[in-house]
Amino acid sequence: MTYKPADIILVNFPFTDLVSSKVRPAVVITIKGEDAIILGIFSKIPEKIMDSWFVIDEGAEYFTKTGLKKRSVIKTEKIAVIHSSIIKKPLGSIPKDNLI
Repeated sequence: MTYKPADIILVNFPFTDLVSSKVRPAVVITIKGEDAIILGIFSKIPEKIMDSWFVIDEGAEYFTKTGLKKRSVIKTEKIAVIHSSIIKKPLGSIPKDNLI
């Protein structure tokens, strides 16, 4: 399957120790060959939201198109490069205008 920027996928997202991973949604930033640069999406949202994070609210008009089940946050510091073969499935997408 071909993915494009702003697609939301389900993937084994690597922890920073590069030993473990957890299945979670992620947003595609770009595809380079067979690799994808992605940002992790998290459903546990701390009280303090960092300026660099992007909250995806359930009330947003595009929320149903994301494929997410509840309010989530894209943490821009949680970036990874993965091989596209470990993408489990597409979930949806987010309007590119909302990522800027």
